[in-house]
Amino acid sequence: MIGQWFPYTRLRRDENCTRVTALLLAVLQALGWIFLRLESPNWQTLQAQHKRLYPHLANKRPSIGDPLRYAIQTVWLLFVRPIDENHVRRQRARRRFRTRLFNLLRIVQRPWNALSDAFARLPTTFSPQLDEGSRKWGAMRWNTRKVLYIAIGIVASVLILICVTEPFDYLAQLVFVILLWGIAMLVRRMPGRFPTLLLIVLSIIVSCRYLWWRYTSTLNWNDGLDLTCGLILLAAETYTWLILILGYVQTSWPLNRKPAPLPADTREWPVVDLMIPTYNEELSITRGTVYAAMGIDWPRDKLRIHLLDDGNRPEFKAFAEEVGIHYIARADNRHAKAGNLNHALTLTDGELVAIFDCDHMPARSFMQLTVGWFLADPKLALVQTPHHFLSPDPFERNLGTFRNRPNEGELFYGLIQDGNDMWNAAFFCGSCAILRRSALEEIGGFAVETVTEDAHTALRLHRRGWNSAYLRIPQAAGLATESLSAHIGQRIRWARGMVQIFRTDNPLLGKGLSLFQRICYANAMMHFLLGLPRLVFLTAPLAFLLLHAYIIYAPAVMILLYVLPHMIHASLTNSRMQGAYRQTFWGEVYETVLAWYIARPTTVALFSPSRGKFNVTAKGGIMEENQFDWHTARPYLVLSALNILGLGFAVWRLFTGPKDEILTIIVSVLWVIYNLLIIGAAVAVAAEVRQVRQTHRVQTRLPGAIQLNDGHSYPCQLVDYSDGGAGLQLNDPLQLPVGTPVSLIVQRGNREFMFPASLTRSSGLFMGLSLATLTPQQRVEFVQCTFGRADAWLDHNSEFEADRPVQSLREILTLGVKGYYRLYEYLPAWVRHIARPFMRILQWLGSFLPRMPKATTPLNSRPVSTS
Repeated sequence: MIGQWFPYTRLRRDENCTRVTALLLAVLQALGWIFLRLESPNWQTLQAQHKRLYPHLANKRPSIGDPLRYAIQTVWLLFVRPIDENHVRRQRARRRFRTRLFNLLRIVQRPWNALSDAFARLPTTFSPQLDEGSRKWGAMRWNTRKVLYIAIGIVASVLILICVTEPFDYLAQLVFVILLWGIAMLVRRMPGRFPTLLLIVLSIIVSCRYLWWRYTSTLNWNDGLDLTCGLILLAAETYTWLILILGYVQTSWPLNRKPAPLPADTREWPVVDLMIPTYNEELSITRGTVYAAMGIDWPRDKLRIHLLDDGNRPEFKAFAEEVGIHYIARADNRHAKAGNLNHALTLTDGELVAIFDCDHMPARSFMQLTVGWFLADPKLALVQTPHHFLSPDPFERNLGTFRNRPNEGELFYGLIQDGNDMWNAAFFCGSCAILRRSALEEIGGFAVETVTEDAHTALRLHRRGWNSAYLRIPQAAGLATESLSAHIGQRIRWARGMVQIFRTDNPLLGKGLSLFQRICYANAMMHFLLGLPRLVFLTAPLAFLLLHAYIIYAPAVMILLYVLPHMIHASLTNSRMQGAYRQTFWGEVYETVLAWYIARPTTVALFSPSRGKFNVTAKGGIMEENQFDWHTARPYLVLSALNILGLGFAVWRLFTGPKDEILTIIVSVLWVIYNLLIIGAAVAVAAEVRQVRQTHRVQTRLPGAIQLNDGHSYPCQLVDYSDGGAGLQLNDPLQLPVGTPVSLIVQRGNREFMFPASLTRSSGLFMGLSLATLTPQQRVEFVQCTFGRADAWLDHNSEFEADRPVQSLREILTLGVKGYYRLYEYLPAWVRHIARPFMRILQWLGSFLPRMPKATTPLNSRPVSTS
């Protein structure tokens, strides 16, 4: 039996086994016979679970390092719970523990509930878009409790100031951070808004204390190099601290607005001009948007669809005439998209103006969900809805995270805009929005001074006293950028435009904005200045390792006691607030990819805001094969090489430097390794995965049927669809040859539509159809039955994995390692030949890393003993 547990014994007669290995195996076998009861059920269970608990050792050839690998994996198993059927039982035990803990805390239950209830009612005092009765009630309640709130605020501010500025020694600082960490861990999973606000307060205290300590105790004023490098890092940290605090204010209270009802009499509904601006996009992309717009549920005499063609293309004009919509072109292309829209405003007269980019297909319910707020609030100028994408962006496609993790834009459209709405500061995002014509006319039309005409237009509307609203309900879907270079180009335009607004129409200055509107706009604009601070963080430890400059002039232990609490509390708080929209540490990857490329244009825009021009983001392209974007990845490779050089200097300093610097070197090395893995994740994004589909498939679950030419119909479920095809799941298999003509039956409301198709694939219960022979009218109907459904995008986040900060960190670090391996795969053959010995060394070192146990039979399922 010991031979089954230690597979080496079955190979001990193999001529390839070394004498040392054979001797070691003999010792292990002797120890097993001496100390282990091999007939016990526990031993038999462990033997049966060998492949699950030691997955990387179960089927490999024996080697001299395997005992150490077993030891490392065994220690790892002591700290990691295998995923098995006992997981549910452990969760129940945790819930029972929490229940008992909460029972012990009932002594503070009443004041806790009172605070939670008070905070739950506070939105009625702040929101500007509420009915008159609620507004008066909120104002009355605010006036009666104003003195109490001010008193509480003063006392809390004094206590926070003491916590921030009081100097502590090592032990006092340790006790302080453990106390605050314990409170955070206690409340982080409690329901309600008050625990979230408490986490924000704890994070602010720890972060402000860290920054106070940095300013007062960590700068070496006696050394010019130390001071210069320290001030650069401190400036970057101050920037991130400011963005953190402003972000808490911006998103601490998302409004979660609901649609306002429309009058029952459709004659009271306003006339809407729906505009689809286009410049150089393909007609195949624009066609679907027009078809979906034609299916919007709105009185035909009150909906006017306009195709705004800045390219003056005959085929677009012919298409508009064919489908019966208005076609608008102009003689020049001045001011790009903003000029195109302003030109259309002079030729139309609808009370409201809806705008969709040419790749954003609206749902049929768009008008009925958004227009009601314009009738409820006569000062409302804008209703914005999310930008949802039916195709993966470069991060999702290249990293394989599409549909199981939030994408880069989910945080903005899922939380930030909802937080802006609380403070009447929701932005116009250029598409999927509807605006009041009279408000646009009052500010002179869409802003043309910057390349981000959408946000600038919203800022001008707010300065004039107009309100805005945000509905966090996806009502359109478009195409994401196909390549990393196009994605970065789009972000460069956004960053340049927002910094241009910050310089030319600074929201912190001028009249017309409330305090919180200024905060929301300023944070959105300052966020795009992240390029230089991010580059500072990626190179900061090199100042000590390469130049021996003390960027933080303090003992290493004290650095850890201040830095780690600041990072941990920020991560816990953001995980609580943002976990459904961005998983912890993924923002590090997004910012690293963009940092190098937006640093220069944003810096230039600060000093010369007139530079830069509008560029149209390329959509709908294909990528024939896997490739590595060497041009885009070049900065990441330089940063990686610099950090690797820093590791070499760290080894040299460990052997030649003073002994009192060893802990500082270790801290710097850990920082460098983290930077290397984050950069590796950015490198992984540059490894472009092939994209050969002209039309992207959308996953769904819709009832339908398939009808053969003989009239027989078979029920099925539509599991995916695209502009040119569909995938079906049948209840019973059908044996049909490829190319068989069939008809797909799909319902829309109470109506049934039949679409001619041909069979392209049949495998068991799955069937693939091609819809290449549809007539123009049938294409309109198919788009309206699929892309334009009212519920088409409501469950887009249903498959997102829950945010677990520790697991997320592990995934990011693993992704960093994979990024370097992807880079190795794309190197020229001669370079790979030279690097192969180093890769083998890295693989050998990696073989000692522990692995997560596989999820199979639970450990407590013991085999029946036959003894």
